[in-house]
Amino acid sequence: MKKARVHVTYKKGVLDPEGETVMHSLSSLGFQGVEDVRIGKYIEIDFSSKENSQNDIKNIQKMCDELLVNLVIEDYEIEISE
Repeated sequence: MKKARVHVTYKKGVLDPEGETVMHSLSSLGFQGVEDVRIGKYIEIDFSSKENSQNDIKNIQKMCDELLVNLVIEDYEIEISE
């Protein structure tokens, strides 16, 4: 079985209200020097495939492009392991 790990983050320039809230909360708790916080999501997909890694990546990219990621405001990175 193979595992795909997809890290999704907001594109640069897209407002991250949750990250802003966390940053202000950290400051309120006394943590100093925190200049920015960005919140993203992490998706794990377990799958079986006899394809090579390039085809596996293309398949996971298609999943991301069609369902898992909002391409207008989010970027993503894929990592696949066996």
